[in-house]
Amino acid sequence: MNVAYWTLAGLLALFYLYAGTLKVVRGRDQLRPMMAWVDRIPLPALKALGAVEVLGATGLILPPLTGIAPWLAPAAAIGFVLLQTGAIAVHLTSEDRRIALNAVLILTAAVTTWPATRL
Repeated sequence: MNVAYWTLAGLLALFYLYAGTLKVVRGRDQLRPMMAWVDRIPLPALKALGAVEVLGATGLILPPLTGIAPWLAPAAAIGFVLLQTGAIAVHLTSEDRRIALNAVLILTAAVTTWPATRL
């Protein structure tokens, strides 16, 4: 179970750490080629979303690694399920209907939740 958690959590954390950092440090013009939806939300909300992703990635890794507040790991995984549910809604209400990556991220985060409760 430990190997399953660390594999899934590691992949999710890498993805969200990268995506969140991009949202925090780059401007709207630099993000537009990768994320067609960035014009639909205010810039402060985009930066906050990036910060939430970075914090969630940290929540998947540090609590189980240190043993301090390990309940944060399943909370972070559930948070990513909710985040991607909102992302799918944003994609479906715009012209951008590509949600395959979002569906994979939801599935991965949902599967990560169970082994996170066993740490």
